[in-house]
Amino acid sequence: MSKIQEIQEMVSKGKTKVVAGLVQEALDEGKQPKEILDAMIESMGVVGDKFSAGEIFVPEMLIAAKAMSKGVDVLKPLLAGDSSVSLGTCVIGTVAGDLHDIGKNLVSMMLESSGFTIVDLGVDVPADKFVEAAKENNAVLAACSGLLTTTMPALKQTSLALKDAGFKVMVGGAPVTPEYAAECKADGYAPDAGGAVTKAKELVKA
Repeated sequence: MSKIQEIQEMVSKGKTKVVAGLVQEALDEGKQPKEILDAMIESMGVVGDKFSAGEIFVPEMLIAAKAMSKGVDVLKPLLAGDSSVSLGTCVIGTVAGDLHDIGKNLVSMMLESSGFTIVDLGVDVPADKFVEAAKENNAVLAACSGLLTTTMPALKQTSLALKDAGFKVMVGGAPVTPEYAAECKADGYAPDAGGAVTKAKELVKA
């Protein structure tokens, strides 16, 4: 098994303690940072597919994302000068009245690993704070999460406020449907973290 394949396997198994070391070993062998990053993103894609298919659950997915972020930490200094990796800044948060953050954290980690600079606003974030942060950070995208049916109006309000301010918006969360995303005037919707990364890349390149 090649070092790259070993990294992929350890990421998918969520082996947080060994991934950073393996990434360093791969670099020492002369592998390119971008090649290692792409391999880890591919591995997370497989994890995302398994999650979507119901073969694994949130804890397994989170731990795989955490393992990947350990590998990304090793690569970050080497990728900093590589403009092909930076996709711009994404402001992300859970909308007002909602304290759920597992899905948001997962999307945040995966977007960061894919080349976005992440500004995580946390949970229970009012619409004006989203807009303010997007302006301050010159964001190319705002990602809003809502996990409760009771906070759907806040999701809509936040999305509309961001759209009015001229930002691209992506929404997601358990009760969110493509139809509701359209009502929110959002530019994108994703049913899961893997889909969020694909959609986010499409939006910033559009």
